[in-house]
Amino acid sequence: MPLRISSTALTQFWHEIHEAHGFDFRDYSEDSIKRRIVHFMNEKKIADLEHLQAKILVSESFFEEFIQEMSVTVTEMFRDEKFFKALREKVIPRLATYPFIKVWLAGCATGEEAYSIAILLDEAGLSSRSLIYATDINQRSLQIAKEGLYPKEKMDAASQNYMNSGGTGNLEQYYLSKYNSVIFTKNLKQNLVFSPHNLAVDRSFNEFQLILCRNVLIYFKQNLQNKVINLFYDSLCPFGFLALGNKETILFCDRNKSFDEVDRREKIYLKTG
Repeated sequence: MPLRISSTALTQFWHEIHEAHGFDFRDYSEDSIKRRIVHFMNEKKIADLEHLQAKILVSESFFEEFIQEMSVTVTEMFRDEKFFKALREKVIPRLATYPFIKVWLAGCATGEEAYSIAILLDEAGLSSRSLIYATDINQRSLQIAKEGLYPKEKMDAASQNYMNSGGTGNLEQYYLSKYNSVIFTKNLKQNLVFSPHNLAVDRSFNEFQLILCRNVLIYFKQNLQNKVINLFYDSLCPFGFLALGNKETILFCDRNKSFDEVDRREKIYLKTG
């Protein structure tokens, strides 16, 4: 018989997790999160939510595995080439007018997008006066991101994405080949800071000229989406840029009148209010 999780049981489960670990999933999209929980329970051969909760509360390593399953880790370099092309053409020239540029990439997963942004800034001659904060709730993903070590087989697709996004050089100049892997250079890493941050419970930690949070809000309920957009608003400097995923919008959030559209299709906004 397929596993079924009631909304009441899930609410109580999240309450216990929040009390024990400080992670708040109560405002995540219920259907999506239930699917991930059921998948995790099937993989671990756990029969019900009570047994899952018991294991999570007594084992830190098991909890880390659970968080890994709950997190969205699907990403690749220069994913959605048209988005990066729009960044090059409509955002980077404005960023170049600042004496120092701070970028926040929220929900960085395993780091491919963070390195993509670093390359984009380097090609524009802005790396020496920029700093990228890449954050996620998933500690394992952050460790992969910090190492900057990826399977070599992914580089063909990455190079194609890079060229289609308007790349002006050669992606190979930014990494070293090592057996069947590649590792990004120290020069590229020097402007990157990877750190844990939970959008559901943590606050603003700096002022930024550009915030990117792509394909994360779609996993949140409307009230959490609203809370996160307010967090981004508070974290942006006047006339700072916000970039979301192409299936996401600020239309139904409190701050929708505080942003102008820079690119409607690629969901790039300018803070004006």
